[in-house]
Amino acid sequence: MWLRNIFPAKKRIYLDYASATPVLSEAARAVSRAAEQFGNPGSIHSEGVVAKASLNGAREKIASLLSCKAREVVFVSGGTEANNLAILGTARARMYQIGQGDALANTHWVVSSIEHPSVLECFAEVERLGGDVTFVDPDARGVILPETVARAVRENTVLISIGWANHEIGVVQPIRDIVRAVRAINENVCVHVDAGQAPLYLSPQVHTLDVDLFSIDSGKLYGPRGIGALYVSHRAKIARTMLGGSQERGLRAGTENVALATGFAAAFEQIQSERESERKRLQSLRDTFAKNLATRVTGLVVNTDTQRSLPHMFNVSIPNIQSEYATLALDSVGIAVATKSACREGEEGSSHVVAMLGETPPAGGWRAQNTLRFSLGRATTGRDLNRVVTALVDILSHTKR
Repeated sequence: MWLRNIFPAKKRIYLDYASATPVLSEAARAVSRAAEQFGNPGSIHSEGVVAKASLNGAREKIASLLSCKAREVVFVSGGTEANNLAILGTARARMYQIGQGDALANTHWVVSSIEHPSVLECFAEVERLGGDVTFVDPDARGVILPETVARAVRENTVLISIGWANHEIGVVQPIRDIVRAVRAINENVCVHVDAGQAPLYLSPQVHTLDVDLFSIDSGKLYGPRGIGALYVSHRAKIARTMLGGSQERGLRAGTENVALATGFAAAFEQIQSERESERKRLQSLRDTFAKNLATRVTGLVVNTDTQRSLPHMFNVSIPNIQSEYATLALDSVGIAVATKSACREGEEGSSHVVAMLGETPPAGGWRAQNTLRFSLGRATTGRDLNRVVTALVDILSHTKR
């Protein structure tokens, strides 16, 4: 292939940290050490007690970083399960309250239209169960405005779910202002936040945000995959969605994975200690990269408001080239990028997030179909990004021939 001749094999450049992060060495060592503790943390013999102590230690460390109580942290298998437990757990608790026969009739729910699939699919299930769901659209920048959410609130609103930072364009939502606006209308409304990779660069103190349910995923935070957590405040009323034992306060059945929980806590602690320095470094790299792309790629449209986004994300649309082709062409020369959320990667259709941007949403058309998402991380360098710009420009020039 002509690209391989122009760009000989070098180290791969990974720019899809929003989909998955490599595991920190500190986390890997913690997993390895804890894996030797094979006892079931639910057992009362010595091996079980040792495993339970490690599990509790991991829970306490994560709780400290979230600025909450250890008993408010529920371990799950990842961000998707955390979102399911938060939303469908709330639905199931309400169904128990009002009676199974009525399902979710006369209940109202609010979610933004640009959420991750693991959130939107849960609200589709709420609708199937009879709940009335209002989908709140962002402004032209992708921001969910507090007044827009407040206007959607009703007397029978049960739950509001807004992602802290969007998974495709990286825009950070004004969660505290949204919570204040909502509670001024209905103080009983429960607020859920899908945090995704936001804790990498934002202070994850749940009481400062004043939210009730908060989903995090180890695999987005340089920890091992297969583990995550849901913060559950005393205000939140949720029921279990997985049947079995009484683990995790009866909210998540199944023997806890002590090794993964320990690795998760180690990674979370490490990234928090480096959060501010890494935020500044990546923001500088990202902004320079954005300027170079805008200068050298004709017709490029920027979908990420870099003044309001996480420092490591940059989403663009490029005319006259399919995003899947561009992604595969870049991959062939050792550069990994994404077109949209990994959960939707490979599916036909445009980005539901980018479709809502612009002065007259939905934007639709080529802009929503031709998206590329670059997400930087700990290993990213300025030299890497210069190579990406050069490769993309060359791909585009050959495509037009």
